[in-house]
This record gives sequence, C-alpha cells and structure tokens, in this order.
Amino acid sequence: MTDHDQPEHEHRHLSYRDAVLGYRADKDRFFRDSAGSPIPAEERSSFEGLTYYPVDEAMVIDDLALGPYAGTEPVRFEIPTSDGRLRPAERAGVFRFVLEGRDLSITAYRFAGGTNGSLFVPFLDATSGVETYGAGRYLDIEAEDDGTYSLDFNLAYHPSCAYDPRFSCPITPPENRLPVRVEAGERLPPTSS
Repeated sequence: MTDHDQPEHEHRHLSYRDAVLGYRADKDRFFRDSAGSPIPAEERSSFEGLTYYPVDEAMVIDDLALGPYAGTEPVRFEIPTSDGRLRPAERAGVFRFVLEGRDLSITAYRFAGGTNGSLFVPFLDATSGVETYGAGRYLDIEAEDDGTYSLDFNLAYHPSCAYDPRFSCPITPPENRLPVRVEAGERLPPTSS
C-alpha cells in the first residue's frame, strides 16, 4: 500500500466546538431512541433535540485545584432529592475561580458508596427558573492526569427530573447559587408568546 492509498481522514482532530456539538448530537440521539431516556416514551417520537446555549470556550475554567471545604455546613450530610428522599453525600471540596469578572466558589460533592473519582457539581445561576431549569443544572467532572480539574459549563445539563418527575434528582444546595448568568450548556426551549 502506498501513502496515497491511506484513507484521507484517518486521524481527524476535532475542534473543541465540534467535539461539544458531537456530544450534544449523541445525547439527543440517546434521549430520542434509548429505553433509558428521561423523555417520556410517548413524547420521544416528536422529540427534536435539547436546547443549548452556543458553545463558548470562555465558559471553560481549566487548571482548578480542589480546595478543602471550610464552610459551616457538615462535610457529611444527606442531600435532599426532588421526590422528597435524602441521599448520603459529602462535600469533597471547593473550587475557586473567576467568571464574568467575579471571584466565585462552588462546592463539589461525592455520593456515599460511589466507586469512581467523579465529582458532582450542581449549581444555580441567574438564568435558573427563567432560561434554565429552576432547580439548577449539573456538571460531572473528573481530575485531569495532573490532578487539576476543569469546570466546563458548556457541558452543564438539566437533571432528568426536568423532563419527567418520576426521576429522583438531587436538589442544588444553597451554597452553589452563583450570582452571575451562566449562558452555557443546556437551556429551556424558548417559550412561544
């Protein structure tokens, strides 16, 4: 085989924007076609996809250290859920960062019995209840190889209970209310007037 016989796009590198758009398209397919979709079965045939803010690389905060939790709430606690249950969790630590020119912090959580290193970061912001789900949005993050973390708000998603109340979703603790607009990630469909 000669060089010109090689497939032309064997190792195509996706841009960040294209990678996020591909992730969103995969998620829409899952929501439309999967038995595990949070979209009620009777609504899946008319599901046209989730609504998102445009991809914005400024909404990715890299190289964050997970600092110790130093708040007044207990480290181990039970996080309330949308269906009135309590789920054992712990405050894993706090991320401090700048967004929209403001110094902010957000707490990351681990659920009791979790086996992977994933951190759960629910949050509310100034879009919550208007442009995004009123109970907040979520991020699931893992440490990079060097031990730092990234908060990629382009990957912020609504909990499953936003689509179907039969799902049990953790409620965002008050300490994770951000006083800025996070115009990234999933949003509610526009309302027709």
